[in-house]
Amino acid sequence: MSFFISDAWAEGASAGAQSGFASMVPLVLIFVIFYFLLLRPQIKRAKEHKQMMASLAKGDEVVSNGGLLGRIIRAEEDFITLEIAEGVRVKLQKNAVAALVPKGTIKHGKGDKGGKAALPEKPAGDEETEKPVQEESR
Repeated sequence: MSFFISDAWAEGASAGAQSGFASMVPLVLIFVIFYFLLLRPQIKRAKEHKQMMASLAKGDEVVSNGGLLGRIIRAEEDFITLEIAEGVRVKLQKNAVAALVPKGTIKHGKGDKGGKAALPEKPAGDEETEKPVQEESR
């Protein structure tokens, strides 16, 4: 039978022990890279967010995860009340706050146009060029 298949000869036992340790090195290296590139920054961001939530106070201007921009008018243990426009108040969980914005970002009051952009005025002879929108029939 040895004519077609060559015989396998066992090597010394000391080579097997070194091979087991060498195969663990890449696994440990991958875990270290994973820790420094993914886990550590995420833990750091979570810690900063927790500190920011603990420091929320009345008068702070914040942005929620849903994109609401408002001023805190009441802060409780787990909830805050935001004023997003004059007389419009919303109650949110503290952990729904995404970021603090600089004071003065929100302008409430009579001088504010309510967030509406002013539309440009049309030229005098533009009435004729506008065409009504027609609905398609199927």
